[in-house]
Amino acid sequence: MADRKRRWGDRRDGRWVREVTGLQCIMSNLMPNRTDCEVCLQDKIDVTELLPYIEKKNAEHPDYKTTMFHCILAAVSKMVYERPLLNRFIQGRRTYERYEISLGFVAKRRFADGAEESLMVLTPTAEDSLDTISRKIVGDTTQMRKSEHSTGGVDSAIDAFAKIPRLLLMFVIRCIRWLDFWGLVPKSLTEGDPNFTSVFLSNLGSIKCPAVYHHLNNYGTNSFMVTIGTIHKEEVIMPDGSKQIRDMVDFGATLDERIADGFYFARSLKLVRHIFAHPEMLDLPIGEPSGFEYK
Repeated sequence: MADRKRRWGDRRDGRWVREVTGLQCIMSNLMPNRTDCEVCLQDKIDVTELLPYIEKKNAEHPDYKTTMFHCILAAVSKMVYERPLLNRFIQGRRTYERYEISLGFVAKRRFADGAEESLMVLTPTAEDSLDTISRKIVGDTTQMRKSEHSTGGVDSAIDAFAKIPRLLLMFVIRCIRWLDFWGLVPKSLTEGDPNFTSVFLSNLGSIKCPAVYHHLNNYGTNSFMVTIGTIHKEEVIMPDGSKQIRDMVDFGATLDERIADGFYFARSLKLVRHIFAHPEMLDLPIGEPSGFEYK
């Protein structure tokens, strides 16, 4: 995102947006909780052209396996870069715009019942493309899975809090929520926490689960939740009226309507569909204009 001089009222993780509409200002006060302002969407995205693109990519670079989830992360990054209202959040009854794009997700250390989960955050830059994003994820995930247990960061903090007696924990959490309201939560607690990212994604397809509705959280600054389901065959009516069997993936999204209305949200998702129909766009830096016409 563009560099801006920090002013009074800005947070460590975002610029205070003073030029909001009167309706947005009133909504932030009438409905201060993010969970009261959810807009939800359940849809399917055609990935027929994307699958052979991934196969070709993996044949050329077998050391770094590219997955459907990597492609979704790259496409969502580009969408947020081009549609900056999606990179806003409301906390402390004020609207803020992040200084950077960040994507959060949860990864299991092992695919087994009872295996621990680890919180992970990707911060793509304007110069990143699918290749660099894929390498970052593969490297971070490989490093994380070398250990069966938390090795630091927000995971270790969560484990430490869980050992505090209940009454003391209630007081600690109350203090953290107060700090969250004013944007004063220590960086050691927010760094690496998907609750403080632009988009929080859940790859349910990796565990053979369909995309589901996932609520937002009042804690943190995340205002955009995405769930990805399984890839399946489905008969689709094409623009010319013909019927074809296409590869489709379930897609669920939940957005805080106070940062952007449903019209802006729906038009933004069209870019993801366009990218998957033309996957070669994933080879370009996310900061390069797509030229897509939002209709």
